[in-house]
Amino acid sequence: MNGEYIERLPQESECRNEGAGCILESASAVARGVLEEIEALAGTTTCKSVQLVRLKKWAQEQGCWFSDRTQFGEFFDRGSENETYISCNQTEIVKLNDFRYSDDNLTSFFERIKAHNIYFDACPYRMIGFAENQNGKVCAVLVQPYIAEARLATPQEVHDEFIRLGFHPEDNGEYYTNGHHDIFDAVEGNVLMGDDGHIYFIDTIIYPSDTGGYETYRSLSPRCSK
Repeated sequence: MNGEYIERLPQESECRNEGAGCILESASAVARGVLEEIEALAGTTTCKSVQLVRLKKWAQEQGCWFSDRTQFGEFFDRGSENETYISCNQTEIVKLNDFRYSDDNLTSFFERIKAHNIYFDACPYRMIGFAENQNGKVCAVLVQPYIAEARLATPQEVHDEFIRLGFHPEDNGEYYTNGHHDIFDAVEGNVLMGDDGHIYFIDTIIYPSDTGGYETYRSLSPRCSK
């Protein structure tokens, strides 16, 4: 696998040879397996804590567990769900995502990353493994390009881009939907306008439509609890 972070992983890692998509797909399968197991045994989908334990063990076995956060570069910022680092060469942003918006299981997280990469392919995520953040929480390690020459996109620019992508606003612009996915948190600081004239969605929350995403987002978002 290419990339300065993954190159530090043990040579025997199977995922190293199969590409970054392997980690996302394989981790998603591990989490889904736990969900199906718990649902069959206990009749509940509440299994996030079990998934996190299983994923940490899996990541350690596969060689995609990062025990040293200094590998990610310089600490940059802390948001509602991400602990963010900027790489040493300042070309990439590394995010330790603590699954805040996954509610009771991690299915929506993996769906969200895949959906982001389809809709916002100018600034895609690469999942390179797992690590603990500064608070000791198990996190997914995500890498995005660092958009250096950019300003904050205006609300009108964000709206126009969503319309171009086939989305329409709901609840007075609280979120946008295309009937397949609902996208939240496309607010100031989470969407950039590059000097190339391109809109970059760097941090949004995505749920499949008609799965209670609106209620989940409002219950978990610090913006809504203020």
